[in-house]
Amino acid sequence: MFIQTESTPNPLTLKFMPGRIVMESGTAYFPDKKSGKESPFALRLFEVEGVEGVFFGSDFITITKNESTNWEIIKPTILGAIMEHYSSKEKIIEESADNKSANLNKNDSEIVKKIKELIETRVRPAVAMDGGDIVFDNFEDGIVYLHMQGSCSGCPSSTATLKSGIENMLKHYIPEVIEVRPI
Repeated sequence: MFIQTESTPNPLTLKFMPGRIVMESGTAYFPDKKSGKESPFALRLFEVEGVEGVFFGSDFITITKNESTNWEIIKPTILGAIMEHYSSKEKIIEESADNKSANLNKNDSEIVKKIKELIETRVRPAVAMDGGDIVFDNFEDGIVYLHMQGSCSGCPSSTATLKSGIENMLKHYIPEVIEVRPI
C-alpha cells in the first residue's frame, strides 16, 4: 500500500491519501479521542502520541498534531496505523455513528437551501483539496454559522477564507446574508 502525504495551509495538519476510499459518503471529524469512540480507525490514529484531531474525507485522512510534536517523528507511525487499519478489515465508523455532513432538509427555508447548495457545490470541494471541510450549522438574523473541520479547524488562514472567500460569495448570490461566522 502506497500512502501519499500532502501539506495543508495549516502547519499542524497533514493530509494522508491512502489511494482507497475513506468515506463512502459525507465526512467525519473527530476533534479529540473521546469523539472518536465510534470509529475504530480514528481510535487507532489517536493512539499515536501527538495526534489531536482526525478528519475523514472521501479519499483522504487529515491528521492534526499538537504544537510540540514533530511531523518527522510521528508521520511513520501514522502511516503504519493507516496500513494496519486497511489490513485489519475493521470498519472506518460503526453503523450507529452519524454522518457529519450537512444534508438538505425539506423543512429548510429557501435561503438555507441556497446557502447549503453553494457550500456543497463550491466551498466543500475547494477546502477538501486542502484536507479540510466546512459544514453548514445555522442561518439566523443574516448570519451564516459554519463548522470548520480537518485542516480548516485552527488554520491561520481560515478567517481569511471565511471573510474574503465564503462570505463574499454568499453575499453575492444571497443578499440576505450579512456575515459568516465560524462555530
